[in-house]
Amino acid sequence: MIGIIMFFAALLMLLVGFPVAFTFGGIALLFGVYAEGADMFAFMPFRIYSIMENTVLMAIPLFIFMGIVLQKTKLAEQLLESMGTLFGSVRGGLAISTILVGALLAASTGVVGASVVAMGLISLPVMLKYNYDKKLACGTICASGTLGQIIPPSIILIILGDVMGIPVGDLFKAAVAPGVVLIGVYVSYILIKAFLSPEAAPAMPVDQSKGTRQQQVFQAIKAVLPPLILILVVLGSIFAGIATPTESSALGGVGALVLALLYRQLNWKLVYESASETVKITAMVFAILLGATAFSMAFTYTGGDAIIEEILLGLPGEQMGFLILSMLVILVLGFFIDFVEISFIIVPMLAPVADAMGIAPLWFAILIAMNLQTSFLTPPFGFSLFYLKGVAPASVRTTDIYKGVIPFISMQVAIVITILLFPEFYGLN
Repeated sequence: MIGIIMFFAALLMLLVGFPVAFTFGGIALLFGVYAEGADMFAFMPFRIYSIMENTVLMAIPLFIFMGIVLQKTKLAEQLLESMGTLFGSVRGGLAISTILVGALLAASTGVVGASVVAMGLISLPVMLKYNYDKKLACGTICASGTLGQIIPPSIILIILGDVMGIPVGDLFKAAVAPGVVLIGVYVSYILIKAFLSPEAAPAMPVDQSKGTRQQQVFQAIKAVLPPLILILVVLGSIFAGIATPTESSALGGVGALVLALLYRQLNWKLVYESASETVKITAMVFAILLGATAFSMAFTYTGGDAIIEEILLGLPGEQMGFLILSMLVILVLGFFIDFVEISFIIVPMLAPVADAMGIAPLWFAILIAMNLQTSFLTPPFGFSLFYLKGVAPASVRTTDIYKGVIPFISMQVAIVITILLFPEFYGLN
C-alpha cells in the first residue's frame, strides 16, 4: 500500500500548490528510500539519459518556438481583423470568426495561453462594443483558445505519443477528425444561439470604408494564406511520410521565421525573446518529466502499479467500464492539475491496463487528449479562464467567464462520449 499512499501524498502536495517537478521528485525520493533503500535510484541516470536522447521529445521545443514566433508577429490580430470584416455582417459572425481564427492559431501555434490572451485583447472588446452577450463572448474565446490542445501539431499529442509508445504522426492524423467535428459543433452552437437570441450575438454594421465585398474577401484570403501554407507544409510533410514530427517541427520553426520576415516583424529582439520563452517553457516540461520519471520508478518498485492494475482489471463492464472510469478520473483531476502532470503520472498507470484489455492505443490516446482539453476550460482552475480574466475589461466578471464556458464544456464532453461510443465514425476502431 506504500505506492497508493505515495500517489495520494503527491496529489495532496499538488493541490496545495507545491511546484510540480519538486513534488514528484521529492515524494519519489522519500517513499522510494523508505521502501527499497537508496539503491533503487541507481538506474535513474540511465533513465535521464534516455530522455535526453529521445528524438520525439525534441519536437516539443521546436513547436513551442514556432508558436511563440507566430504569436509575436501579430498573426492573431491580422486574422481576427480580416475574419471579422468577412463574417461580421452575419448574426454571430464575430464569434464564428473567433472560433475559426482559434482553429488556425491552434494548427499554426498550438500555444493555448497565447491564443486566449491574443483573442481576449483583440476580439473581446469588439464583441462587447457591438453588445454581444458577455457570457457568449467569454465562452467563445476560451473554447477557441483551447483548440490547440487537440488540433495538430499539439504538444499534448507529442507527450502522449511518447508516454504510450504511439507514433506521433499517427496521433496527429487521428486527431484531425475530432478537431474538425469540435469546430463544427462550436460554430453550429453559435449560429443556433444567434438565431434564437438575436440580441446575444448581433450582426456588425457593414463598414464601407474597408472596400467592396470582393476586396474584403481578398484581404481575408491574403491574411489566411501564409499561416495556412505553413500548416500544410508542417502537417502535410508528416502525413505524407516525407518527414518525422521532429523534422517537421524544425521546418515549422524556420517557416515561422520566414512568416515573421514577410510580416516585416523579424528582428533580433523577436528571435531572442522567442528563444528565451521557449527555453523557459521547455525547461518546465522536462523538469516535470524528470520528476515524473522518478515518481513512476518508485511507484512501480513499491508495487503501486500492480494494485492499480488489479483494481482496474476487476471493474464491471470490462472495456467500457474501464474507459468510463478512466475518463471520469482524468476529467476530475483536470479541474485541479495541469495536462502535463496527468500525462506523465496518470496515463502510464492506465495505458498498461488498456493494453491488457485489448483497447486500441490510438483510440485511448485521442479520448485522453480530448478529455485533457476540457481541463483547460473547467472551473475553478481552468487555465484558459485565468488567461482571459487577466486581460478582460473590469466590466467582465469571473462569473461571466465561468457561465460562458459551461455550454462549450458540455459540447466537449458530448464529443468525448461520441468518440467513446462510435470510434469507427472518427476512424479510430
